[in-house]
Amino acid sequence: MSMALQWVLTLAVLLELLAIGSGVRTVSEIAGVLVVLAFLAALPRLNGYARFLFLLSLAALMLAGSGGYLAPEQWFKASSDAAFYAAFLGSLGMMQCLVRRFEVLRRIHDVLLGGRALWLYPKYALVSCGVASVLSFGMMSVLCGTLSETLRERGIEGGSRLIWLRSVLISALRGFALVPLVAPTSVAVAILTRELPQLSWSQLLPYGAVSALLLVLIGWFLEHRRFRQISGERMALDAWPTGTTKLLLLLIIVFTLMALLVLLTGFKVSVAAMFAVPAVTLLYMTIESGTLSVLDEAVGQVAGMANEMAIFAASAILGVALSAVIPADALHGVVDSGQGMFLLAVIGLLMLPLFSMLGVIPITVLSVQAGLLPTLVADGLDPLVIAVALVIGFSLAMMLSPFGPSVMLLSRFGQVSRWIVAFRWNGVFVLIALPALAVWTALVLVWLS
Repeated sequence: MSMALQWVLTLAVLLELLAIGSGVRTVSEIAGVLVVLAFLAALPRLNGYARFLFLLSLAALMLAGSGGYLAPEQWFKASSDAAFYAAFLGSLGMMQCLVRRFEVLRRIHDVLLGGRALWLYPKYALVSCGVASVLSFGMMSVLCGTLSETLRERGIEGGSRLIWLRSVLISALRGFALVPLVAPTSVAVAILTRELPQLSWSQLLPYGAVSALLLVLIGWFLEHRRFRQISGERMALDAWPTGTTKLLLLLIIVFTLMALLVLLTGFKVSVAAMFAVPAVTLLYMTIESGTLSVLDEAVGQVAGMANEMAIFAASAILGVALSAVIPADALHGVVDSGQGMFLLAVIGLLMLPLFSMLGVIPITVLSVQAGLLPTLVADGLDPLVIAVALVIGFSLAMMLSPFGPSVMLLSRFGQVSRWIVAFRWNGVFVLIALPALAVWTALVLVWLS
């Protein structure tokens, strides 16, 4: 991507943040136009899946518009949504700039592999979830990249290397998949709370936390033997790596600023993160370097996520186009009974992992589902029940999508087929988790009825 396009994309992110802060919708629509133009100009440089999905979303929007399905307001919504989801990833991804500045992140496997072997799986899963709630896809880059370096430095190859990859990276992937269930910075939470303003992250948290606990326990049962196998090849640390305290302090500042923004402005937690993460990151980088040259690094970081941002923006556009084509009364009457509501919740949950297995990434499916929710809520659907089901489905889908960014990162760094990662390594886990989580969804419905 040329330097000019990098600045255009960064400008679009800044305009979207300005639009959110000022409440001026027109600025967001302008930002969306810039996002579309930037990705159209950079189309040859996007990877195959991002390019295909972006063109498909624009074609779907044009067809829906030419067929008379789109009102003027929906055209504006498509532009605004594209800007929001691209800016969401671009702003949170700024935290990755800190990765290169802290030894503790480069040596994170030595830190996590300390202690008793019995506790290694839950430790990896929960720490991965915590780190991913701030670094987003950067967490997978950190853990995958540093593990590859660690194994190469120690000469671990062959079958032993495969056991390391399966144990460590699958637990990291599953920890990453917990983010939609518990973290306010999840894109799933951002999508649902944007479409349903009456819904908040704090309402979802208790039910998501129980779901996350179930997933950790199932994974722990399946993986603890493999962690025992690799525990003999660990390298103990004499002390915490340099910069650990400073990194923890920065994270505390980020979350404190997020809390203040929520209290003072009424922002959703996910929106507050879009302001707090880049603000703290840029301030730290500027103080450390003493110059404004860090702006070039920041622009490069945003451009480095062009593929993921294009996928997010395309998913938002596709969601608007497809939800406009579906008749408003197509699901009318489904939520008139408790059984209908449970059926709708389970179908919504299952759609996400099933479409992921077919190569449709979860954000695309959720964007379409979320576009239908306001009509269903107007018919009497409890938004909390369906939202809990959808974040559970989103979590499972993140592990089963062979085209999802997290699985593709793991596959690339680990030099393992993404089909093996998605299906062989995660298939049994998901088959066990699905009935358990379906029962939990039913209990949530009974509890909230």
